[in-house]
Amino acid sequence: MTTAAYIPASPSVVAKAPAASSQAAAAHFEAKLAFETDCADVWYATNHETRDFVLVDVRTPAMYAAGHVPGAVNIPTRQLSEVRLADYPADTLFVVYCAGPHCNGSTKAALKLARMGRPVKEMIGGLTGWIDEGLGLARA
Repeated sequence: MTTAAYIPASPSVVAKAPAASSQAAAAHFEAKLAFETDCADVWYATNHETRDFVLVDVRTPAMYAAGHVPGAVNIPTRQLSEVRLADYPADTLFVVYCAGPHCNGSTKAALKLARMGRPVKEMIGGLTGWIDEGLGLARA
C-alpha cells in the first residue's frame, strides 16, 4: 500500500479542527506580523537596511550589561514613560525584547508603549532567540 492511497478512518488531532479559509489565514498572519518581528529580521535590518526602529532591551541594567543585542538601548519596562521617551518622535517604531520566550517583560513593555500611543513590535524569542540564531552579543 502506498502512502497516497492510505485514508485514515478519522481525522488526526491536527485536522480535527479544520484549517481557516485562505482569506482568514492571510488576515490572521498579516495581523500577527503587525505585532511582532523576529531576531533574524532585526539582525538583517540592522546590518543591511536603514534602521527605522529603536531596539529596546527591557531587562534590568545588570542583565543588559552582561549581554544584549548590539545596538539596543536599555529601558527597563518599569522605566518606560513619556518623560523617558521624550527625545523620540511620536511615530518612532519601538521593537522590544526581554530574556526570551519564558519572560513576559517585552509583552508588558509593548502594552505600555501601545497605551502611550507609540508604535511597537515585540521581537519574538528575545535574547534566547537571538543566541539560538547564532548572533553575537554586545556587553556594556
